[in-house]
Amino acid sequence: MAQNNRLVTMMEISVMAALAYVLGQLKVYEMPQGGSVSLVMLPIVLIAVRRGLGAGLMAGLLVGIIDYLLGKYPAVHPIQFFLDYPIPYTAIGLAGLIPLARMSGNMMRVVSVCGALLLGVVVRFLAHFTSGVVYFAEYAPEGTPVTTYSFLYNIQYILPEYLITAVVLGILITTAPQLFLLPRGR
Repeated sequence: MAQNNRLVTMMEISVMAALAYVLGQLKVYEMPQGGSVSLVMLPIVLIAVRRGLGAGLMAGLLVGIIDYLLGKYPAVHPIQFFLDYPIPYTAIGLAGLIPLARMSGNMMRVVSVCGALLLGVVVRFLAHFTSGVVYFAEYAPEGTPVTTYSFLYNIQYILPEYLITAVVLGILITTAPQLFLLPRGR
């Protein structure tokens, strides 16, 4: 039974990683040097809450690698690759820190999941921000501190993406909580 459960978990991780990549291609808008607003984080959060921290981190890692391999932005340095792809998406899996099944009341569940997502988004932002400061300083307009430029560049797509994802999560948790909770005995 435990082996069957592991197989189902691995299949769910794979499906959610693929779905995240597809949703990441349906962009509300895209930034000129990378970054966009989409629902890429939604499936990562869903698997993280449903299956736990490990599954969320693994799904995020897969999404980051797939996004890089199939994306249009080459890495300029190995560390930049990690800062812009595996680390930020893996961080979204931190939503798995929330034991949703132990919570009662939709409002408490929504606030908890959105709070855990916010933690992941902050780590994601810090990774992209650091990459921008270290590797993309030449894009900062003359006279603009690179830290200010990197902050403003990254916040203008990460914040809206967080807000859109949080709204959709709130709707899903209240209307389809079975997506986030495993049936008893699993």
